[in-house]
Amino acid sequence: MNKWTVRLTALLFVITLFAGCGAGQGTQENTQDNGTTEAPQEEQANNEAGQETATITISKNEGEEVITEEEVAIEEGAILMDVLKENLEVEEDGGFIMSIEGEVASEDEQMAWMYFVNGETASVGAAEYEVQPGDQITFDMQSWE
Repeated sequence: MNKWTVRLTALLFVITLFAGCGAGQGTQENTQDNGTTEAPQEEQANNEAGQETATITISKNEGEEVITEEEVAIEEGAILMDVLKENLEVEEDGGFIMSIEGEVASEDEQMAWMYFVNGETASVGAAEYEVQPGDQITFDMQSWE
């Protein structure tokens, strides 16, 4: 009986090992019951339309208050300032953003619009940044102190 217990335990261990290894391997594609593969729905919809997207979030006080969040279609070579103006209510003066969606940056209160791309502070102005597919862009009105 002891031999059978050892064999059964070993068999269960091997089955668990194979099941665990297979479950951890995520892919970008989903397999349908008929054996064909299908891209995730969002990616498939974007590819069918021939467009890539980026996400733009508008917030205040280092993200404490989210004003809006938009997933926007972008074309190759799209410049951020143009994408903003096409999708949101934006006022700018000489390349400096003065208001977004009616939220005005105030010099008196030492508030300004700062922007971040994929969690990093941008190194160029919005009029110079070329948006990449999948970018997570955040414009945040915050104190410059």
